[in-house]
Amino acid sequence: MTRLKCIAVDDEPLALDIIQDYIIRVPFLEFQGRFESAVDALNYMKAYPVELILLDIQMEELTGIQLLKILNTKPQVILTTAYASYALQGYELDVTDYLLKPISFERFLQAANKAYERFILLSEERKLQEKELVIQNPKIDYFFVKTEYRLQKVNFNDILYIEGQGDYLKIVTRDENIMTLQSFMRMEESLPASHFVRIHRSYIVALDKIDNIVKNQVFIADQALPVSNTYKDSFFSILQEKGII
Repeated sequence: MTRLKCIAVDDEPLALDIIQDYIIRVPFLEFQGRFESAVDALNYMKAYPVELILLDIQMEELTGIQLLKILNTKPQVILTTAYASYALQGYELDVTDYLLKPISFERFLQAANKAYERFILLSEERKLQEKELVIQNPKIDYFFVKTEYRLQKVNFNDILYIEGQGDYLKIVTRDENIMTLQSFMRMEESLPASHFVRIHRSYIVALDKIDNIVKNQVFIADQALPVSNTYKDSFFSILQEKGII
């Protein structure tokens, strides 16, 4: 089993004792060290890899929040504090979880499990990137997207269209709808430009799945999709270049 390399940072020795004990009890966590000073923790992280920090917010000399802002490469962070008022500021820094003291082992384990799931997901993404499982490799006719806590394979040929819904994208196929938290820009980079085109700020369509084009609307599987003025000229130019119209 791959284990997350962890350190604990807190200016209260008793709190460190508890966190250290909790880390040691969890089989997928690897305890690397404990620090009563954020500065000492920072120096350690410059020399050794750390994948998870159990970090107290309110400390003298350098607070946990200040430490996070200093780090260029941030590992996952689980904040620990006795003050609930700091929670919002912590989440704005994209921490994995927030634990309010006194911390029970059950609540600690819940946060640790969240960090481990996130670690596995990010590891899988890196492997995919390293293997170039994207359209840059012409032999690849699929990609993977994040949905909930897993990576789901999607065949390019199965996609009818992609619709933006707030912070999410909905990939519509004939068999299912797949929701993923991803930007349109990243999605466009992953799709083969020879088969997909953007027709609206909220829609990307598969060219070979278009059934009809009526004025400023595209019909795919009985669904009418708008062609906006912003993308209209480029859309019809692509159709002409490919000899479709």
